Amino acid sequence: MEAYVVDWLSLVGRWIHLVTGVAWIGASFYFVWLDNHLEPPKRQADVDRGVGGEVWSVHGGGFYHAQKYKVSPPSLPETLHWFKWEAYSTWLSGMFLMVLIYWYSAELYLIDTAIADIGKPTAILVGVGTVLGGWLVYDLLCKSPLGRSERALGAALLIFVSLAAYILCHLFSGRGAFIHFGAMLGTIMVANVAMVIIPGQKELVAATRQGRAADPSHGLNGKQRSVHNTYFTLPVLFVMISNHYAVTYGHAYNWLILVALSLAGALVRVYFVARHRGRASPLPLVAAVLLLLAVAAALVPASSNGPVHTTGPVDFARVRSVIAQRCAGCHAAQPTQPGFAAPPKGILLDSVDAIGAQAAQIHQQTVVGRAMPIGNITRMTEAERTLLDEWFRSGANTN
Repeated sequence: MEAYVVDWLSLVGRWIHLVTGVAWIGASFYFVWLDNHLEPPKRQADVDRGVGGEVWSVHGGGFYHAQKYKVSPPSLPETLHWFKWEAYSTWLSGMFLMVLIYWYSAELYLIDTAIADIGKPTAILVGVGTVLGGWLVYDLLCKSPLGRSERALGAALLIFVSLAAYILCHLFSGRGAFIHFGAMLGTIMVANVAMVIIPGQKELVAATRQGRAADPSHGLNGKQRSVHNTYFTLPVLFVMISNHYAVTYGHAYNWLILVALSLAGALVRVYFVARHRGRASPLPLVAAVLLLLAVAAALVPASSNGPVHTTGPVDFARVRSVIAQRCAGCHAAQPTQPGFAAPPKGILLDSVDAIGAQAAQIHQQTVVGRAMPIGNITRMTEAERTLLDEWFRSGANTN
């Protein structure tokens, strides 16, 4: 019953996280687009009122005319819309999932004793420290002299996130490391909203209502953090789907793959942000594509190249015994492994026919990606992985 309840909480939590994430990212992308498409106001009256830019658009059968003030308008309207709860709800639902899946069930999804033999309390403390400490380091970098140069700050941030990826991948399972890396970036994004962007907006609103000159630095700081958030978005989205692709997080150099794919995502966003302003150099997009191709080439499984060299046919009885001991506890109609109410992805490995039908997936997950057994909780040995490799490459017989 416990596993069943956790499954339903996970389902509802993921649904909420997806919905709120779509709302946050959609609003964020729109305002970045809007900011980069502003044109000088055509009417002198608008210039006199402090309008710095405007854009006309058409959508859903209607025309829209958006204007942005250089600092703030002479007076505020009765209704002023804020954009913050999309970010807060996304973070809260994401942290709910983190606690439910990766901390509550740390022995399954976070800890891999083959990587680091750490206890559950230690793993959780490291996870909390990563999520919160990432923001503190990022914020200090932004406020340091490096923050005056976007290139210098960008280089420092790349070094910082690369170091974080390396440490996480040498402490946690690949899956747990990737998700904590994404949670760190996501926390930075929402903290930018809560600690910089919204307070700055509140100060601008207060100054306008009180009839005093508003400090333009709040707008500049908010824009810097907003731009950073848009660059972090695609790396975070990659992490959100990465647990479906063991070929990335299960690799021996998973930390480098994580950095490379995150950088590729950021470069794609750099290109499109620049493209919003008009003609843009294709170099960031080309670099992103080359990174993706390089990673794909590096991940081609070596074990799939060339014929297998064995002394004879692989004994399927031995293969079935390994699968029964190491895999079928989860992948059975009625899983016996604690924490599972149903077989993951509906994959069954508790019969000869099922094993034969899933031979390619067994090889991919246990040998190539090395993601299964999850957290190696059933202690599959290297000799057993070699046996499964030889069985698959010799034809995956089930006789």
